[in-house]
Amino acid sequence: MTKWALAHIYASYNNIIITLTDPTGAETITKCTGGMVVKSQKDESSPYAAMKAAEMVADVAKEKGIDSIHVRVRAPGGNKDLSPGPGAQAAIRALARAGLRIGRIEDVTPIPHDGTKKKGGRRGRRV
Repeated sequence: MTKWALAHIYASYNNIIITLTDPTGAETITKCTGGMVVKSQKDESSPYAAMKAAEMVADVAKEKGIDSIHVRVRAPGGNKDLSPGPGAQAAIRALARAGLRIGRIEDVTPIPHDGTKKKGGRRGRRV
């Protein structure tokens, strides 16, 4: 019998957070972030950090008898960036490689229906 869980992957350009919950999303089983697995702050959102974080989550999932997961990928969204950071794909790949069966992958980035103004002023961020 397969035991299902939900993997919520929040991938921004500054960090990655992977949370494993029960199918309803109410009870957290385990979580891991990019900052928990790398030493320097600039590497928190890297694909390597995402891979390591996903491996840690997969280990705990195996212990609890979970063998299948649905994945929800989320970017910052709202009036911020709508595309997930560089670690999202690496995290999904690492979860699959760890032996977890992946059911659905869905994007749950919040999209504004004309919300608040983006930061940066009229002419954007000038570098």
